[in-house]
Amino acid sequence: MVTGIVGVYSDPGHVIAYSDGEVRQEFNLCFAAGLVGGQLSVSDESTEVRWIAPAAIEALPMHESIRLRIKHSLEGRSTPAIA
Repeated sequence: MVTGIVGVYSDPGHVIAYSDGEVRQEFNLCFAAGLVGGQLSVSDESTEVRWIAPAAIEALPMHESIRLRIKHSLEGRSTPAIA
């Protein structure tokens, strides 16, 4: 269940060029959500999924832009971040 919006993220310097010739600058809307049920499982977009404690996040390999979104989410901001 979506409980709020963490932020809106974009980087004009981050342009993605695909092998088929498509070029785009993406943006991301990051939402906060709560678990309502179901089974944790991998999908076509993942090879591993698991729940971890916030203290374990720092040790995980990830792009700094994703780390920023997680940081903003854990801060519990009252207004969305614009980054």
